[in-house]
Amino acid sequence: MDTKETKEQELKQEETAAAEQPKEEKEAAPSLEEQLQKLEEENKQLQDRILRQMAEFDNYRKRTSKEKEELTGFVKASCAEPIITLMDNFERALKNECSDEAYKTGIEMLYQQFCAALTKLGIEEIEAEGKPFDPAFHHAVSQIQDENLGENVVSTVYQKGYKLGDHVVRHAMVVVANP
Repeated sequence: MDTKETKEQELKQEETAAAEQPKEEKEAAPSLEEQLQKLEEENKQLQDRILRQMAEFDNYRKRTSKEKEELTGFVKASCAEPIITLMDNFERALKNECSDEAYKTGIEMLYQQFCAALTKLGIEEIEAEGKPFDPAFHHAVSQIQDENLGENVVSTVYQKGYKLGDHVVRHAMVVVANP
């Protein structure tokens, strides 16, 4: 009987083992699904991080490009300031009478070369005389009353102003009529 009972117990154990085996396979299947979902979620997070880093790099590239352009403008403006001072002196020299025409022609040619150099740098003169006074471009050094001019109009330019794009290199020194 012991053998019979032992055989019966072995059969029961095999039956329970067989019954539990599909249960383990069923438990393993959701585990794989959970792992798949976890991996998909990690994949989405990594893709999101990559996209964010790409966007950050693109913003960095644009920002540094803009800073480089601004720096280039400031360097051009600072280099142009001494040339502008020279041009003021050439303009004064051209206004004076000179008996030597060759000398005067030489001064005019030098003045034109300096003007061309500033134009090549992108620096242009600020139009002032007869224009409305704009404190962003003009520096008022005096005021007058003139019935022939409108209100807040530049009547006289003492010193020309120059700009590089929207950046003022030197404000125009002006007299404002009817402030």
